[in-house]
Amino acid sequence: MTDSQLAGTIASAMEEARGRDAEDVLARMRDRFVSARPGTIYLNGSSLGRLPAATADRLARMVNEEWGSNLAEARTQWLDLGERIGDSIAQHALGAGPGEVVVGECTSVQLYKLAVAAVRARSERGTIITADDNFPTDRYVLDGVAADHGMSVLTLAAHADTGLDLDALRAALDENVALVSLSLVSYRSSALLDMAEVNRLVHDAGALVLWDLSHAVGAVPIELEDTEADLAVGSGYKHLYGGPGAPAFLYVRRTLQDRLRQPIQGWFGHRQQLEMLPAYEPDPTVRRFQTGFPPVLSLTALAAGVDLIGEAGMDALRAKGLALAEMLQDLVAEHLFPVGYTLASPPDARRRGVHLTLRHADASRIHPLVSRADLAIDHMAPDLFRLSATPLNTRFTDIVEAVDRIRMVTDEFLGGGG
Repeated sequence: MTDSQLAGTIASAMEEARGRDAEDVLARMRDRFVSARPGTIYLNGSSLGRLPAATADRLARMVNEEWGSNLAEARTQWLDLGERIGDSIAQHALGAGPGEVVVGECTSVQLYKLAVAAVRARSERGTIITADDNFPTDRYVLDGVAADHGMSVLTLAAHADTGLDLDALRAALDENVALVSLSLVSYRSSALLDMAEVNRLVHDAGALVLWDLSHAVGAVPIELEDTEADLAVGSGYKHLYGGPGAPAFLYVRRTLQDRLRQPIQGWFGHRQQLEMLPAYEPDPTVRRFQTGFPPVLSLTALAAGVDLIGEAGMDALRAKGLALAEMLQDLVAEHLFPVGYTLASPPDARRRGVHLTLRHADASRIHPLVSRADLAIDHMAPDLFRLSATPLNTRFTDIVEAVDRIRMVTDEFLGGGG
């Protein structure tokens, strides 16, 4: 394709994108975020979500009016903060009920607590199953839990681009499996698993399921209750817009709560939390999975992001996310495949989360050029790019402009002899 032909196809795509932006029911939500630097296109929401405009004011009010003015007397209004925000996430993004989600520590700690609770409940069994496209920290945690409990970890091989084949999971399940822990959306390829089918397979084998929803929550509709999920954790700083280091949530199905005992027995999980009794007695509710005082500042920031998810609605988010993904994929095929890019995600957008992964042999050398072109995308060594078209704050015109910039810098790189 000649330069003039390229310019023509980009101009045509841009005209279509402007029309779609004008009809976008979520267009108003873009102004609810702090603007990036002028001219910058941000497609890295799978690493860190953008800053909601309301967050700074919420934090200022909490710091000045609650902490600053009331000091320790404000503690009583913070005691159930992790539960209140957990209920909001449950309602707006997880398809779960009140009293099933609580927010507190980081994802790794939340995963550890639930993994230990699960294997203790299946102590007569000896195997934990995961997949090699599960997030690395999950695999590290599961290895440690298995070593501490005399178990072994079976790591299933997932296809690098399309994710785990459920036939492999089906073949691996037997009466010795205690726990299966998987990511609903692969951090690498964006492959989306069938939650209902995984839950059914694992339950038929008598095991428990622990989901990592970090790249799914706020990006795709999730129905924990309807699919009979057991346990889940998820990040607060990606598609929930909680900010750097935002605390993670954990979910425990209500019917399991009084049967599981988590390993980090802190005062916030005590059934008589403020009595300061000498012996630990776990609360009968989801509160038993808390440990220490919640990170109040971080939770306050997270609440602002969760409110935006609730206002937009997951159905609208998913609909726009799919429309953005399909436009991106078409443009990638037309403009980036000819210069060496290939798809490293499932080809069907309905089988993905919100990000699209591309492979290029020279990704590590092209990425600095992309950054200098004011385009923020994620590079995963050695040869992958993740493009996250988050529907709350990405325009269709952003997609066209992003692909054009990638094509231009790649042409520059290839024209310079690499």
